[in-house]
Amino acid sequence: MASKKFIPPSELIINDRGAIYHLDVCPGELADTIITVGDPQRVARVSRHFDRIEHQIQHREFLTHTGWLGKKRLSVVGTGIGPDNIDIVINEVDAVHNIDFSSRKPKSMPTELTIIRIGTSGSLQTDIPVDTWVASTHGLGLDNLLAYYAGSTPYFDAGKSLVGDIGMAVQPYLVESDPQLLLLFNDPLIQQGITVTSPGFYGPQGRTLRLQPSRPVTQLMQGLTHAGQRVTNFEMETAAIYGLAKLCGHRALSLNAILANRAANTFSKSPLETIDRLIEWTLAKLES
Repeated sequence: MASKKFIPPSELIINDRGAIYHLDVCPGELADTIITVGDPQRVARVSRHFDRIEHQIQHREFLTHTGWLGKKRLSVVGTGIGPDNIDIVINEVDAVHNIDFSSRKPKSMPTELTIIRIGTSGSLQTDIPVDTWVASTHGLGLDNLLAYYAGSTPYFDAGKSLVGDIGMAVQPYLVESDPQLLLLFNDPLIQQGITVTSPGFYGPQGRTLRLQPSRPVTQLMQGLTHAGQRVTNFEMETAAIYGLAKLCGHRALSLNAILANRAANTFSKSPLETIDRLIEWTLAKLES
């Protein structure tokens, strides 16, 4: 975590309206329960269920809606795709809550955020078909993002213990979800498992179009197990969210709508319906 020293303008960039640079969000415009979605267009699919919306902010690919669902204040942030965007979003939502923008110093009493990812994903197991859901007990990162942050060694040790040497220029890391959030979303409607986070959609997830992947990543991941959980699905954000959330002192859980089954070579015929059902179910859990 950052020290209590002054954070210079080159590190904490605040725009003319007093908002953080990429998200364009000011302190007070962001709830402490945050839903992240990769697709910015999915932000409105979440916020349309709100009873009222206080703020709608967009800058570049980042879209934020903050409002109320009953007595629960929520924000939805469209992150865009991949660990690099997650690096921006998690650091900036943390900064909005936990850095005093006037003094440019971290606050003495940090706010613990609750971060829920509602995302799309591809199953690696034949018995997890399209149009089902998976809650990520762990995020297994193949993206190396945490290598740039102090305090990440235990996660890399855990990743190495699980994966071993897969013959690739990556350091796998393994981060657990928040156990209380996992318990809150424990339900017969959703399966649980380890989610693999890749830095790309094609070769890094073992897909072949005209280019040939260097390693059979899909097969390498399918048989892995940890703490009674198997690797269940591939996507591009979960491990990065889990790792940065842990380092910042926040709670995080990733909920995945399975749109593709890599083992069966199938894709959902009704992806929006599957996503919308997951959104409605998630909001009902949060409101209760």
